[in-house]
Amino acid sequence: MPYQKVPIGGAKQEILSWANHEFSFDEQTMLRNVSRLPCLFKHVALMPDAHLGKGSMVGSVIATKSAVIPATVGVDIGCGMMAVKTPFKSGILNGKVKELRLKIEEAIPVGFNSYGESVDESSHWGGWKEFSELHRGVQDRKSKAMKQLGTLGGGNHFIEVCLDTENFVWLMLHSGSRNIGKELAERHISTAKGLWQLSELPSPDLAYFIQGTPEFAAYWKDLKWAQSYAMKNREIMMTRLLQVFNKMFNHRQPFRPELAVNCHHNYVALEEHYGEKVFVTRKGAINAGVGVYGIIPGSMGAKSFIVQGRGLAESFSSCSHGAGRKLSRTAAKRNFTENDLARQTEGVECRKDRGVLDEIPGAYKDIKQVMRNQSDLVKIVAEIKQVVCVKG
Repeated sequence: MPYQKVPIGGAKQEILSWANHEFSFDEQTMLRNVSRLPCLFKHVALMPDAHLGKGSMVGSVIATKSAVIPATVGVDIGCGMMAVKTPFKSGILNGKVKELRLKIEEAIPVGFNSYGESVDESSHWGGWKEFSELHRGVQDRKSKAMKQLGTLGGGNHFIEVCLDTENFVWLMLHSGSRNIGKELAERHISTAKGLWQLSELPSPDLAYFIQGTPEFAAYWKDLKWAQSYAMKNREIMMTRLLQVFNKMFNHRQPFRPELAVNCHHNYVALEEHYGEKVFVTRKGAINAGVGVYGIIPGSMGAKSFIVQGRGLAESFSSCSHGAGRKLSRTAAKRNFTENDLARQTEGVECRKDRGVLDEIPGAYKDIKQVMRNQSDLVKIVAEIKQVVCVKG
């Protein structure tokens, strides 16, 4: 679907939208505020999964000149996806999906859980050499961060075993920078707010750091570290997931993945757009540069998509990061029951209790419609559907 220009009174820069819904009063206010930032470059790009967030909408792409807005990046710095295609067909899973889920939950801590001691892959990570240079407020968090590296977390994070349309098995997971990313983000958001008078900003949540200042340099260093931590977190989990899979189904030499994708969807990158170097914040969006692989998940009962980007300039070479919520977590728990959850996740080996009710597929937009809305942003490489879903 081609983008549409969103008419919002008082907006200073254009808002280009690939979403197909009307925007609420709160969403319009948020978009208006972002459009009025003096550091905004060109326009705001809204992906088809866009919905209300903190500071700016989730599913928004915001390019800025010589500035970064920490609250727009959010607190789960580097959150993203990883997927691996195996050479095995669905038949190997017959009668073993529940055992596989339990084995995954044994191997990889979920929710608030972490390892008793940091696993070897964490202990040997080179990023720990830079920990002493991070914000002084997190210096007592190193031990916890080491034990959490390679763990899933809760909320919308998940591990899945999926099948594509040719019945090949895929392994996929979604996670970010765990508590250490949140700790770093909250400290820098607070610092940014302290640099501005309320009257100088459209919203306190849009306080930003200006390139060339000590505060910008400190945030940029911590941001890059947290993004690397998130990337490593997914790599370690995938290594352990592959170990579980190989032990159960592949007793020969470990296989070489036919395709492996690891991408952020909550991050900042310095990129060139419209002939200028700008900081691109993708808050619930992924890089969809020409030929770049990405992952767009649905929900715990819906299809997901492996894609390649088309590099559309107006989207700042971006696309959606998923289906996007249509109901808040509170509203989901109010409107649905555990019986609804069981029905909507029929055929999926997963938790079906009230603890994950807020993640019910009905709380999310229709992923098929989301994909139709961004056919000009990506081409679909594989369509996959989960048979096992692990959540915290």
